[in-house]
Amino acid sequence: MLTMKDVVRDGHPILRTKVDEVTTIDEQTQNELREMRQFLINSQDEEIAEKYDLRAGVGLAAPQINLNKRMLAVYLTDENNEPVYDLMLINPKIISHSVQESFLPTGEGCLSVDEDIDGLVHRKKRIKVRALDIDGNEVVIKASGMLSIVLQHELDHLDGILFYDHINKETPLLPKEGATPLE
Repeated sequence: MLTMKDVVRDGHPILRTKVDEVTTIDEQTQNELREMRQFLINSQDEEIAEKYDLRAGVGLAAPQINLNKRMLAVYLTDENNEPVYDLMLINPKIISHSVQESFLPTGEGCLSVDEDIDGLVHRKKRIKVRALDIDGNEVVIKASGMLSIVLQHELDHLDGILFYDHINKETPLLPKEGATPLE
């Protein structure tokens, strides 16, 4: 079971590395991806999170657990804690995106960044992602809203980019013209 001890923190070199594509989807790779997904599920369960001192997360990229692999997991639930998006993606790539941007009014956080960093992170409002699923089948995902933001955050990890790299240093809390807040 993955815990916060397995999550590398800001300053670790892999978080600034463009990680390698997965060339073979073997049992080990599938198990790593399943463990990443399970970490997210556990982190959102109050009882398990408290017992194992887990910070809640909705997305996790392989470099965050020190794996040099282009893969990520996303687990987003609704207000009843029912899964809305449950994704395990290998070699994901944005193939198209909107011109319009959106942002979370409260900013973003990250399991690999312990401190709170104030500032708006502008992301594409809509994206289309091509990837392989855990069995090696090609999938195309059209994402908007929270899913779009989470996917872009995790995809950035695969290229060595952290969320705060996107924050405007001069005016961190000023929305870009035309960008819409995600409510």
